[in-house]
Amino acid sequence: MSITVIKPGLQSSFQDLGRHGHQHLGVSVSGAMDARAHRLANLLAGNSQDTATLELTLTGPTLQFNATTCIAIAGASLSPTLNGHAVPNNRPLIVKAGDTLAFGARTHGLRAYLAVHGGFDIKPILGSCSTFLRGKFGGLEGRALQKGDQIHLAKPLNGMDPEKLSDDVWKIKIYLPAILGTTLRSDIRVVKGPHADRFTPESLQQFFSTDYRVNPESERMGYRLSGAKLTLANPTQIISEVTSFGTIQVPTDGNPIILMADRQTTGGYVKIAHVATVDLPLVAQTMPGESLRFQEITLAQAQQLDSQREEAFGRLHQGLASLRELLGATQTA
Repeated sequence: MSITVIKPGLQSSFQDLGRHGHQHLGVSVSGAMDARAHRLANLLAGNSQDTATLELTLTGPTLQFNATTCIAIAGASLSPTLNGHAVPNNRPLIVKAGDTLAFGARTHGLRAYLAVHGGFDIKPILGSCSTFLRGKFGGLEGRALQKGDQIHLAKPLNGMDPEKLSDDVWKIKIYLPAILGTTLRSDIRVVKGPHADRFTPESLQQFFSTDYRVNPESERMGYRLSGAKLTLANPTQIISEVTSFGTIQVPTDGNPIILMADRQTTGGYVKIAHVATVDLPLVAQTMPGESLRFQEITLAQAQQLDSQREEAFGRLHQGLASLRELLGATQTA
C-alpha cells in the first residue's frame, strides 16, 4: 500500500510541526514552513494536526497512488490535478488505486502541503518525522523525494466501495474560518525585539516604513532581505542565545534575516523584531524577488491574534467530526 513517485518536484520533503526539545544539543527544530497550511491539510484529511505532511515547494511532484486513501492539499496554489482533472485545495478528496496526482503552474504562494489520511509510514527520529535537509536525517532518508521512491501509507482505506466513499466525502460541507484561509498581503506584523533600542531612530523608522525584498538566497533556514540598511547607534556585541522561528536578526552588513524552520539553534546577531506567529505563513509563502513590509504590533495584540487562530482551528476540528467518523468506519469495516 504505497505511492510511487513519478516526478519528485523541486523540493518535496516530509514535515510535521517540528523536532522540539533538542536545540540545546544543536539539533534544528525544522518542521513545516507554513504550519497553518500543514495543520489545515491534516484536519481536512481526518488527521491530528501534527501528522507528517509532504511539503511541496513551487513545483509539485507527480505521484501514483497504489491504494485508496483520502488526501487534502492546502497552502500555495500549484494547480493540482487528479488523473488530469483539476482538483481544489482545502477539500478532502478520495484517490483510488491507479490514480495519479500531479501539479502544474503556480498561481500564488510558494509551498503547498499534501496530507493523506492516517499519515505516511515514516519512522520518527527524536520524536519527529520532519526532514532536516542540511543534517540529512528525518523524513525519507533525510532528503527530498526522488524519482522512483515508494512512499508507504500508514492506514490505507479499506472495506468500502471507493466510488461511494468519494461521493460521501464530497457531500460533506466544509466551513473554513476566514483566519485559516489563504491571505494575500505583503504587510507582516511584528513585535519589537529585545535589541530594537540599540538601533538608530532613523533605522527603526526605515524598518517599519520601507519595503524589503526577499533575496534569491532565501530558503528553509532563513529569508535574507535587502532594502534600507539598518545601523546600530553604537557598535555592540551580544552573547549567542537561542533562536526562534520568526526572529529578525541583523548581521553587521545591516541587511535583516528572518529565521525560518531550519534555523540554526543559537545566534549572536542583534534582534530587531519577531514576526507574529499568525503571520509566519505569509513569510513562508513569499517568493524570492517579492517584497515585505513590517508593521509593528504589541505582544498583547500578537497573543490575541494567536488565540483567534487557535479558536478557529478548534471550530474546524469540531466541524469535521462527520469526516473522521466516515473515514474511521472504512478502517473497521
